[in-house]
Amino acid sequence: MTVSTPGPGFRPRAVLAMSRAAAAAVLAPDSLAALGRVCDLAPLPVLDDLTTDRARSLLADADLLVTGWGCPPLDEEVLAAAPRLRAVVHTAGSVRGHVTDACWARGIEVSSAAAANALPVAEYTLAMILLTGKRALERARDHRSERRRVDPLATPRSVGNHRRTVGILSASLIGRRVVELLRPHDIEVLLHDPYVSDADAAALGVERVGLAELFTRSDTVSVHTPLLPETRGLVGRALIDSMRPDAVLINTARGAVIDQDALTEAAVAGRIRVVLDVTEPEVLPPDHPLWDCGNALITPHLAGSQGNEWRRLADLAVAETARWASGAGFLHPVRRERLAFTA
Repeated sequence: MTVSTPGPGFRPRAVLAMSRAAAAAVLAPDSLAALGRVCDLAPLPVLDDLTTDRARSLLADADLLVTGWGCPPLDEEVLAAAPRLRAVVHTAGSVRGHVTDACWARGIEVSSAAAANALPVAEYTLAMILLTGKRALERARDHRSERRRVDPLATPRSVGNHRRTVGILSASLIGRRVVELLRPHDIEVLLHDPYVSDADAAALGVERVGLAELFTRSDTVSVHTPLLPETRGLVGRALIDSMRPDAVLINTARGAVIDQDALTEAAVAGRIRVVLDVTEPEVLPPDHPLWDCGNALITPHLAGSQGNEWRRLADLAVAETARWASGAGFLHPVRRERLAFTA
C-alpha cells in the first residue's frame, strides 16, 4: 500500500464521522463545499456507525477523519479497517468520547475545535458577570412586577461592576478567553489553577491565589474546570459557605464539579446567587428547588457554540484540514500528554 505524505499538492481522502444531526447543524452546504476544496471528501451520508459494510469501504481509503458530536469510538477494530488513517479533525471540543488509546498508539494526529468553541462560552460568562454585577435580572423582574419609576440614587453601593472582584477557577481555554474579555473592564481578576505559575499569571494580568482565597475574596466566581476524577466535587460545601454574602457563582463547565446539594442550600437560603448553564444531573428533576429559586438562573447548556456560532467550528475544521494536507501540521493539536488536564 502506497501512502502519500502531506505536503504541496497532497489531497487527503477524508470521511465524515459523526451523528447526522451534528453534521446537519455544523456543516452547512457552503462549509461542506469549502472542505471539499481542500480534500477528497467521501460522499454523504456521514458515518454514524463505523461497523457497516459502507463504513469499512470508506475507511479503507481514508487518510483523515472529520469527526463531530456522535462519532463512535475509534477503537482497534475501527482502525484495523482504516489502515491509511493518519489524522482526525474534530469539529467540536473534547475528543475523549471517540479518540481512544489505539489512536495514540498508532500515532494518529488529532485536532480539535475547542479553541473556537471557547469564545461563545467566554462571551456568555462575560455577559453574566456584568449583568449579575448590576443585578439586572432581579431588578428587571422587580420592575416588571412593580411597574413604577425607580430612583437610581437609591441604588445600594453593592450594585455595579466598578472594581468588582472576579475569580476564575482554572486557566483552561475558556478561562483564558474570559480573562481576555474582562481586560477592558474595571474589574480585578483572581485566578486559581495549580498548573499556572506566578509568572504565567502575571503575563495573563491576573493575581494567582489559592483555592480557598479565590472563594473568600471574589464577588463572582466563574468555574472553568474540566470534569476529571480529581475535580469531581471540587467546589464543595466549605468553599460555597465561605463566599461573600450575595456573591455570584457561575458554572459553564460541568455540573459535577460543584456539590449540587450545598449549592442549592446556599442559593435557596439567599446567601449567594448562582448562574448555571450546567447542572448535576444535566437537567434537574422537575421538583428541584433551584427551578423556583429567585437567586438562581438556569440556562439549558446554551453557552457553547449554537446556531450561527457553529460556523466557527466548521471554518476551523476546514483550515486545519488544509494545514495538515500542506504539511504545516495542525494549529490546534490535541496532545495525549495534556488529556489529563483538559476536558
